[in-house]
Amino acid sequence: MMPHPFSSPPSARAAAVLAWSGSLILSLSPMHAFAQAAPGQPAASGTLSPITVEGAADNALAPVEGYAATSSLSASKTDTPLIETPQSVTVITADQIRDQGAQGLQDALNYAAGVRSDAYGLDSRSDNFNVRGSSPTTYLDGLRTNYQYYTSTTRTEPYTLERIEVLRGPASMLYGQGSTAGVVNMVSKRPQAETSREMGIQYGTHNRRQVQADLTGAIDEEGQWLYRVVALGRKSDTMVDHVPDDRLVFAPSLTWRPSHRTSLTLMALWQDDKSGSTAQFFPYEGTVFDNPNGQLDTRTFIGDPDWDRYDSSRRSIGWAFEHQLNDDWTVRQNTRWSYNHVDYRSLYGDPFSVRGEWGADPVNKRMIGRYAWGSDTTVRMVQADQHVQGKFSTGPLRHDMLIGVEYIYAKHEEATAYEGPETVPLIDAYNPVYPNYTPPEFFGSPAMRQRDMGIYIQDQMRVDNWILVAGLRHDRSENTVDGSPGQTSRATSKRFGLMYAFPVGVSPYVSYSESFTPELGRDANGEPFVPLRGKQWEAGLKYESPDRNTLVNAAVYTLREENRLVGDPNNPLQNIQAGETRSRGFELELKTTVANKLDLIANYNYLDQDDQLEGQPRHQASLWSKYRFALNDMPGFSVGAGVRWVSGFNDGIGPRVPSVTLVDAMLAYDTPQWRLALNANNVFDKTYVATCLERGDCWYGARRSVVASATYKF
Repeated sequence: MMPHPFSSPPSARAAAVLAWSGSLILSLSPMHAFAQAAPGQPAASGTLSPITVEGAADNALAPVEGYAATSSLSASKTDTPLIETPQSVTVITADQIRDQGAQGLQDALNYAAGVRSDAYGLDSRSDNFNVRGSSPTTYLDGLRTNYQYYTSTTRTEPYTLERIEVLRGPASMLYGQGSTAGVVNMVSKRPQAETSREMGIQYGTHNRRQVQADLTGAIDEEGQWLYRVVALGRKSDTMVDHVPDDRLVFAPSLTWRPSHRTSLTLMALWQDDKSGSTAQFFPYEGTVFDNPNGQLDTRTFIGDPDWDRYDSSRRSIGWAFEHQLNDDWTVRQNTRWSYNHVDYRSLYGDPFSVRGEWGADPVNKRMIGRYAWGSDTTVRMVQADQHVQGKFSTGPLRHDMLIGVEYIYAKHEEATAYEGPETVPLIDAYNPVYPNYTPPEFFGSPAMRQRDMGIYIQDQMRVDNWILVAGLRHDRSENTVDGSPGQTSRATSKRFGLMYAFPVGVSPYVSYSESFTPELGRDANGEPFVPLRGKQWEAGLKYESPDRNTLVNAAVYTLREENRLVGDPNNPLQNIQAGETRSRGFELELKTTVANKLDLIANYNYLDQDDQLEGQPRHQASLWSKYRFALNDMPGFSVGAGVRWVSGFNDGIGPRVPSVTLVDAMLAYDTPQWRLALNANNVFDKTYVATCLERGDCWYGARRSVVASATYKF
């Protein structure tokens, strides 16, 4: 008998998870699913038959026409209407991603409520964004993408996504360790029964040349086997000299549906990126403060063209399995193995020796010192999330219960190289001439291993128009470094929400949720730190029109986080856990379609923090509109425009970053076979600083980008 993976020794768990997962699928697949109807005879009981659904809310995994998705998986791990979800959720559909010309995940979040999409400006190494003042955990198809930051991540290609779901606020009850920001869950394109094929090309600013294809449909006449292939190739420069943005992506998937009760979807991803670092770490003087030589050019590259790079390789394979035991009970499993390798090397500016200034050239302020940093990182992960969902009643109370177990194993291996500004040659940041440079050697470090296991239970209850959601999860998180004692953290996370769904489509609610993040290290007494804990109270109002063309979400919230590390007053070289922060905010989001011609997305966010964290403006607002029209009795034309505004801000120590208003635009022509489009982001080519950090460096936002595209459907 195959052992359960969670009873295995830690060293064997990763392999056991995959083996146990496979046995689970085989044990649950009904044998009658293989039955086929004889020619001219009625279909056997296990044969898939066409199903027609009219007037239902959208499926949380299926394509959505337009911008207004009405259901989500991320807030409950079940396909639940947003109007019945007592927590703030934003869904960005594939149509919105396409219409707004998103070139990365950051761009796709430009018009999402509660999100600071360019928290660190244009950074070609990773997608950086904040939600409600802190960094969220990113997921792909309900499974974590990584534990580490830019030195071990690959940016996600938006063309491979069906939608992006932003669950705002703590979410540890469902997802385990994470911050108070919540979860950004990306949903991959999956095989569809209806045949759809497209190929496209792009050409744009910075010599951007891209080809892409998306093919899906049924393999057999019965529709039991479905396929999808998404592929993309790109050669491009960026707004910074000597920094490319090249990419190759191949994402095949295959669905097997032996009956209307059972489905298994296999998903794989192969992605290679060749890039560098658009972030040059410039000082305050020359970005937001005056410099006698003027403002630093956004194109300026102060690294070494022969050494600098950010090259990554990403591989993954997994499955999503679902089997309905009967009309009320369903078993699901989501499993993925992933591999990510990043070769990162950079010579970047030194605004740190004298914070925000030109420490190496304090008079002329032209020659800048540089750091050399290199990291060769490999991360391997295996994850399995399995749960059972049951629907039943106890008297007048209807239950939708979820009971699950999740396991994650990650191994992080890294070799690093470092050299300080005392040995790296200076460079003229206003007229860079790249001197000969001998880079430092790489040295390996012990491997780090992360093992997380969580058990959770959630009940979505309903009586008449009242909806109550309650959930509890217990996690065990173990972090070890080879050759050193490990550190284990345990946490129990709660969540509940109460909502009243009026028949007119208005649903007021109140909710409470928690988060935890392990804090590595020990205090002066040798005691391990306890996890960082977050708590949120949220009250809101949701509205969905009868035709589902208008969605409104208004929310106020209070966030508290405790057990932050602060300096030990009795031991200057040690830390204690005594810090606490509080954030309060208000968010308003509208998505609507007027007369089937005009689409609108509008957002306003207000954020107030006790300690204003770096890169967090108090006010943000955005508006995007798309209008469809005919020209000379020729339909298919559409024009779009968007405005994004961010108020000025600072973190109380660094300089004030000025407010900025950015304009985006789109023009498109659609026929049944062709789509021709022109997208422009930052239309007026605004040069702006996205953020300045307390430590002394500033980061530029993205300059104007114009992309022309042509797509053929067949």
